[in-house]
Amino acid sequence: MKRPPKLQQKRLLEMLVLAVLLSSSCIALFGFYTHRAFLSSTSPLAPRSTAFYQIQNDHLHHYNRQNLSLNAPQPAATLFPKPPPPPPPQTNAVDSVLETGPYHNWELFAADFQEMMQHLKIFVYPDIFNKSSPFANIFLPHENPLDNPKLGNYFSEHMFKVSLLHSPLLTATPEKALFFFLPFSINNLRNDPRVHSEAKISQFVAQYTSSISSSFRFWNASGGADHFYVCCHSVGREAPSKHHGLRNNAIQLTCCSSYFQRFYLSHKDVGLPQVWPRTDQTALNPPHARHRLVYFAGRVQNSQVRQQLINLWGNDTEFDIFNGSPTFPYEEGFKRSKFCLHVKGYEVNTARVSDAIHYGCIPVIISNYYDLPFSNVLDWSKFSVVINQRDIASLKTKLLSIKREVYLRMYHDLCKVRRHFFWHTTPRGYDSFYMTAYQLWLRRGTLRLSF
Repeated sequence: MKRPPKLQQKRLLEMLVLAVLLSSSCIALFGFYTHRAFLSSTSPLAPRSTAFYQIQNDHLHHYNRQNLSLNAPQPAATLFPKPPPPPPPQTNAVDSVLETGPYHNWELFAADFQEMMQHLKIFVYPDIFNKSSPFANIFLPHENPLDNPKLGNYFSEHMFKVSLLHSPLLTATPEKALFFFLPFSINNLRNDPRVHSEAKISQFVAQYTSSISSSFRFWNASGGADHFYVCCHSVGREAPSKHHGLRNNAIQLTCCSSYFQRFYLSHKDVGLPQVWPRTDQTALNPPHARHRLVYFAGRVQNSQVRQQLINLWGNDTEFDIFNGSPTFPYEEGFKRSKFCLHVKGYEVNTARVSDAIHYGCIPVIISNYYDLPFSNVLDWSKFSVVINQRDIASLKTKLLSIKREVYLRMYHDLCKVRRHFFWHTTPRGYDSFYMTAYQLWLRRGTLRLSF
C-alpha cells in the first residue's frame, strides 16, 4: 500500500488532536453541569431539602412527645421566663490578669467555661412540672427560696433547681442532653410526714429511680452515669442506699463532701457549696477594721474536735470562741474577725465556710478529708487556711505566723471568689449555679449506648 504524502499525514494528525480536545471539553462540561445539578438538589437552601428536614424535625418532635409525656405537662414559657443569654467571655485584659490570683489557671478555666455555656444541656424529668401528682411537693421547685430563711442549710438544694429552670442550660429535648436531673428534694422528703425517716426516704428514692429507668430509655443507656440529684442535708447521705445504680453510678451534688461519707465518691460526685439565703452581697469590713484574731460559734455536741477547740482556746483573749450562740449577733463575729473557723460537727459540712467568705473573713478549715467546693478551679490555699485536726493545738502559732502582706493578699483573693458562693434565681456570671454546672461539665463524656 502506498504511503500518503507528508502533507496528508500532517493533516491527519491535526484532525486527531482536534477530535481528542473536543471530546475532553464535552466530558468536562457534562461533569460540571451534572455536579451543579447535584449540588442544587442537595443544598440546604433548596426547597426539596428544606421540606425533607422539616419532615425529619416533625417526626422527632412527635417522637419526643410520645416518649416523654407520661401524661405530665411539659415546660412552658408561661411557667418560667425566657432564660438570659450566656455570660460573655472575659475581654478585659486587666481583669484577666487580676483573676489569676485565687485560681489554678484562670485562662484555661474561662475558655472551658465558655465552651460549657455553648454545649452543656441538662434534661429534667417531667415530674418537676406535674402539679397534679400526690407527691408534687417533692418535685416542684420552691416558689421563692430567697424569701424563706427557714431553709437555712438546705437553701442550696432548692436554689440549684430554681436556677436550672431559669438557665439556658435547660433542654426539653433529652437527645440533646449531656446530663439528666432527678428532681426529687431530700429536704422536702424529710419534712413530709408520709416519708420523713431515712429508711423511707431511701425507699422512695429507689422506687422513683426504678420508675424512671422503666419508663424512659435514657437511664439504661448509661446505667445512670449521666444522671444526677442534689442534696444538702445529712439525711441525704442514705438516700441512694437502696438503689444500686443510683448509689454507684449517678452523680450526687452534695454538701456532705467528706471522704468518710460512705456513699460519697470524690471522682464521681460534686461538692456543693452550703449557702444561707441572701438577697445581696454586703459591703465588707476592710482588714484594718478587723480587731479580733479568730471567731467561732457552734454547738459542741457530737464533735470531739469542737470540744478540743473549746478546751484549748475558749479562754484566749484574742479568740472569740463560743459553745452555742455568741453574746453578740452571729454575723458580727465574721465582720470584725480576721480568721473564722470551720470545724467539723456532726457532719463535716456547715455553712460557716460560705458565711466567712460572704463577710470577708479568711476561712480556717479544720476538717480532714473534706472536698472543698470548686477545688478543681479555685486554689483554696490563696484565700483560706487548712489545718489538720491533730494540729489544733498549734492553731494560734500558725495564724500569727502569717505575715501581714500575705494576709492582705489572701483577703483580696477572698473578695474575688465571693461571687462563686452566691445564688441567683436567674443565674448569671460565675455564680454558685454555673460553678456547680461546670463541675458536671468536667464529668461529661460518659460512654452511652445509642438512643
